[in-house]
Amino acid sequence: MRIDVLTILPHLLESPFSDSIMKRAQEKGHLELVIHNIRDYSTHRQRSVDDYQYGGGAGMVMTIQPIADCIEQLQEEREYDEIIYMTPEGKRLDQGTCNQLSGSKNIIIICGHYKGIDQRLRDIYVTKEISIGDYVLSGGELAAAVLVDAVVRLIPGVLNNETSALTDSFQDNLLAPPVYTRPEDYKGHKVPEVLLSGNEKKIQEWRFQKSIENTKKNRPDLLED
Repeated sequence: MRIDVLTILPHLLESPFSDSIMKRAQEKGHLELVIHNIRDYSTHRQRSVDDYQYGGGAGMVMTIQPIADCIEQLQEEREYDEIIYMTPEGKRLDQGTCNQLSGSKNIIIICGHYKGIDQRLRDIYVTKEISIGDYVLSGGELAAAVLVDAVVRLIPGVLNNETSALTDSFQDNLLAPPVYTRPEDYKGHKVPEVLLSGNEKKIQEWRFQKSIENTKKNRPDLLED
């Protein structure tokens, strides 16, 4: 998979994309991640990428030209499955969306700033708008990092144990069950005996029941769905 991220603050994404699973995914060849500085595409003498909004009002708006030129240059080089704009106004990110995007070949992600991007960019180029929650961040970079991490870990071969992602919370619309590791007894707090039994069927039944209990307690809305 190739992911192109368009931003005015590329250094904000250097750390999230250069360590742990993201680093290994790129080293293994499962992910090609390219960060583009939108200012590099500005035709303004001072590399400006924003301007006052028509109709008045507080806050600047990201202009069309630099972002459009970057997108069109990329589209000349390859076809893209999605052009995603990270915005609080978008569809809230969920596991189903991550699963769907993990099968893509090429994706562009636009990180907004100020009051957002000119609406015409959304009308002409953007194919999907995604939010990571009902709140507002200073820019789209952190949201883009969340999206990339959630999608890339689902690409076959990225995780050392590929079945791990299949047992994550939300994959079956349930939260994950409790997990334990050594020691078996910590100050009187013991690991449930069923997990030490070696009986795979009983272990799976226990985990499923605990998933239901966890979901009822913390996210009952998932059971309604």
